[in-house]
Amino acid sequence: MDARQLRYFLAVVDAGSVHRAAEQLYVAQPSVSQALRALERDLGSLLFHRTGRRLVLTAAGHALVGPAREVLRGLELARATVEAVDGLVGGELAIASMPSQAVSPLTGLVAAFAAAHPLVLISVRAASTPIAVQAMLTTGNAELGVVAAAPSAPALHDLEVLHLETQRFALLARDESMLPPGDPVQPADLAGAALIVGQQGTGMRSVAEAVRRQALGSRFAVEVEHREAVLPLVLAGVGTAVVSDSWRALAESAGATVRALDCPDLLHVSLLYRPGRLSPAAAAFLHLAQDTTETLL
Repeated sequence: MDARQLRYFLAVVDAGSVHRAAEQLYVAQPSVSQALRALERDLGSLLFHRTGRRLVLTAAGHALVGPAREVLRGLELARATVEAVDGLVGGELAIASMPSQAVSPLTGLVAAFAAAHPLVLISVRAASTPIAVQAMLTTGNAELGVVAAAPSAPALHDLEVLHLETQRFALLARDESMLPPGDPVQPADLAGAALIVGQQGTGMRSVAEAVRRQALGSRFAVEVEHREAVLPLVLAGVGTAVVSDSWRALAESAGATVRALDCPDLLHVSLLYRPGRLSPAAAAFLHLAQDTTETLL
């Protein structure tokens, strides 16, 4: 058994097929198939049931997934630790983040980290929900995660949590004429409004649904899965967007009108990481986040 075999095995697990795994690994498909067969011979057990083109994990395959991820994490940590002997002069830090929180507070944290460690490549990977962020940490696709959730949301298990900030909700519009007077805006005053909303299961969407119930004649004009499209849609006059107030600085700099929304909903923004030893880059980022949070307090 070697690291390459385990890497190929996990790629097949995550991709669902040898063909897709080979594409993601940038290797020939026979190389992946041969590595899997060699791994099965070494272990003396089948890892997949082969049903046509589909591969389904056997009980032995399921048992191998966790230890295989730990082995690869250990190798990555060993490499990163050696590379950091003379300081953080290279390497990569992968951070999973929900879209709105990638705007803020992650942008500020990344800027500060990049200023201190300019040779570390920071890879910010998109995840639409806290559960998706947790999955990326569990699978090793990211070492740190930034999530936003309502205070009543279920706790995320088996992860350490650093609270970063609390966010409220706001409204974005092309100009003053598209919003009623007042700041904060009362939901009932948005009667007849065309709303740009996030996908189901997000805080943006739940607040927008509450607004629609209170604002007579309001409607959902656009449902946006790709949140980078929210601001352009607002600036084009398509409608009013319900967003977390992490968007405020970016929206105002683009010329949009921003008003606070009078609603009780809050988002707790947190940095997540797996218990145990972190890579030097992840540990440095965590310390920076802790220092920033303590300064704000």
